[in-house]
Amino acid sequence: MSAITAAVLTEFGQPMQIETLKIVEPRSGEIAVEVKAVAVCHSDIAYADGGFGGKVPLVLGHEAAGRVTALGSGVADLEIGQRVVMTLIRSCGACATCTGGKPTLCQSRPVHPTPLARADGTPVSAEMDCGAFASQVVIQRNQCVAVPEAMPGEVAALLGCGVITGVGGVVNAGALRPGEDVVVIGAGGVGLNAIQGARLAGARRIVAVDMNEEKLEIAREFGATDGVLASGGKPWREAMRTLGKGADLVAVAVGAAAAYEAAPRYLGWGGRIVMLGLPHVGQSASYEPFKTAYTGQSFLGSKMGDVVIARDIPWMADLWAQGRLKLEELISGRWELGQINEAIADTRSGAARRNVIVM
Repeated sequence: MSAITAAVLTEFGQPMQIETLKIVEPRSGEIAVEVKAVAVCHSDIAYADGGFGGKVPLVLGHEAAGRVTALGSGVADLEIGQRVVMTLIRSCGACATCTGGKPTLCQSRPVHPTPLARADGTPVSAEMDCGAFASQVVIQRNQCVAVPEAMPGEVAALLGCGVITGVGGVVNAGALRPGEDVVVIGAGGVGLNAIQGARLAGARRIVAVDMNEEKLEIAREFGATDGVLASGGKPWREAMRTLGKGADLVAVAVGAAAAYEAAPRYLGWGGRIVMLGLPHVGQSASYEPFKTAYTGQSFLGSKMGDVVIARDIPWMADLWAQGRLKLEELISGRWELGQINEAIADTRSGAARRNVIVM
């Protein structure tokens, strides 16, 4: 076992503590990765608040990039020193959903003992199958994808969650067709990437909806054609006036039940809602089934943008290299691991696009 530094959550709703932990060597089908950068995702915050359950002590962090430092038995397609993007997507590759092209919904997700422990032997969970708020991780080989050396670690890290969730949610799950109209509720990290996905897919108009005027201006830089301030009453009316009709696709990019409550109001006949943001477990929203059925509308759940990471991450990395996908512009702050609680507080404020912990 090796010693690593990690931000450990010991009590839900409380600050993380920097600790020295022990980590196992990679087992069969696993790799060890030295973390170079890890972004703070709102899912990490919801988890730390106790919104998704779990058991402490644990290490969060799942939107990360680094360099391979060791290979477990059976791993022959990566090299030591290679730059990789890590994800929380752990799939078996053999169940019905995996072979059907949806590994994010794997029904037989492999479960392994946590690779982390304190010096006294107390197990520490590597949550979301990553535990990347740490100097090193041990993950399953198929959780990562190699990316070009020219892509900086802090840029590559963004492809681990927020970018693939937003772009993939519109392109894969939402199946957006050229010429359709899109409303994106929430212009944060995931929402900006949903906007980019809509732009790449050829949307006619892209309306960003947010509570913050400054974020609407940023949304325009990422491809939104219009912005609607949600702090006023009935913002869906302004969105419909802008589009001249209801939206073909509404992407809900915030983890708030109120956003899901409002989403159907933006839809046109035959429109669809793609659900990207994750409210806390137990929260609910209501809608009118008659209207949904009569107008042919639909709700589409989407986990991690329905991506196939071996296909979609290289595609997005190449779009970045061509200058067609904004990634550096998503980074609003760079922090050290010892500043993890400050980075989380800044993200929680809602002002940040993506805060990145740079090792």
